[in-house]
Amino acid sequence: MTSVLDQFPSDVPDQPELVSMRREGDLVWLTIERPEVMNCLSFPTLRRFRTLLEELRGDLTIRCILIGGSGDRAFCAGADLKERKTMPAERVPDFVRNIRGVMDDVATMPQPTIAVVQGFAFGGGTELMLACDLRIAADTATFGLTETTLAIIPGAGGTQRLPRLIGSSRAKDLILTGRKLDASEAERIGLLNRVATKEGLPAAAKELAETIASNGPVAVRAAKEAIDRGTEAPIDQGLEIEARCYDKVLPTTDRLEALAAFSEKRRPQFKGE
Repeated sequence: MTSVLDQFPSDVPDQPELVSMRREGDLVWLTIERPEVMNCLSFPTLRRFRTLLEELRGDLTIRCILIGGSGDRAFCAGADLKERKTMPAERVPDFVRNIRGVMDDVATMPQPTIAVVQGFAFGGGTELMLACDLRIAADTATFGLTETTLAIIPGAGGTQRLPRLIGSSRAKDLILTGRKLDASEAERIGLLNRVATKEGLPAAAKELAETIASNGPVAVRAAKEAIDRGTEAPIDQGLEIEARCYDKVLPTTDRLEALAAFSEKRRPQFKGE
């Protein structure tokens, strides 16, 4: 069985301190721990991030994953441009493949994912947000796919995920100009699901995650799959995908527990079974 580590050059070091993992009950927090460089994504950071996501993918006792950056200033400033500047040309394709891989790993996690954005998110930082299922940010946060100002394009899913989220015309406005937007505009156009004060952001993010985690885990995963796989399909195919996802919840004990709890006027105790 192949591992994501097979996609990294052998000399890229394993540095566990670059991305931390903290579990709180049914929730897990993943935090990029590079505040001194605005939590940008170096080759070793990508390795650590992808390793943790691979570990979490198979642990279905985790009901929601929150992704953030350490410090007060930045969620993620995208690729580590200082590293890229000195990177041998033959290594650049491997780096690009793995930064795309991180976004794809996040987007395809079976558990719901929430981007928790306390500061600015530019370039790959915005692409990381887009790969998450939901996005909550501080009211002081700023965002932007700024790659065209550096004579490149968003290359980790930004040109594809942003128009699917906010529409093609708005996505072109942001990508072709490279302009930045504040939290108010980001929420208005649908880039953000929630906005909170900077002080209240962790609590608001945890409340959102706990609300998701309180629902039937199999049903939440099945609903996510139905949306992700069906949204871009023709409606008849999408409805068939929905039906197959619905079939996954019918034999679960959680479904029977929900019916019993409703009848007994109590909160259901879901086990993910």
